[in-house]
Amino acid sequence: MARKVLIIATDGFEQSELIEPRKNLQEAGFETLVASPESGEIKGWDKADWGKSVKVDMTLDSVNASDFDALVLPSGQINPDKLRLEEKAVSLVREFASSGKPVAAICHGPWLLVEADVVKGRTVTSWPSVRTDLRNAGANVVDKEVSVDGNLITSRNPDDIPAFSKALIEALQDSTVAA
Repeated sequence: MARKVLIIATDGFEQSELIEPRKNLQEAGFETLVASPESGEIKGWDKADWGKSVKVDMTLDSVNASDFDALVLPSGQINPDKLRLEEKAVSLVREFASSGKPVAAICHGPWLLVEADVVKGRTVTSWPSVRTDLRNAGANVVDKEVSVDGNLITSRNPDDIPAFSKALIEALQDSTVAA
């Protein structure tokens, strides 16, 4: 049975930060499902304008964290800002983080980690404008393409997607060996 990875996103997700890690995970043999506050499709943001749409597999209300092996939080300024107002999204981030399952957030995605109050004492990275929020939430902020602190995996921007994907796939493979 394929291991399952949940991707939480809504309209305004950074297109490359959802599509590319998802493709990398699928090529590595993992099943990916996109959850959003609403059913149907969500529209991506591609650098400076609206991009492609992605099918929503399930609504946030129907997600059970125990059915998944990891969580991915793509960025885009709009996406995490909208999602941090969704209590179900925030509670899922909190649940995944406390479970020890990999939680991977890129660029502005760590805003959800701040909202879920799971970064205190942890070493993370993000887009530069999010770093003050992370520091204020008690995180140790570094500037590198990927930071892995226990089950938290964070990256700075779309250029870091290869390292971000590799770190998540390794974490999932390590947890498969441990299981």
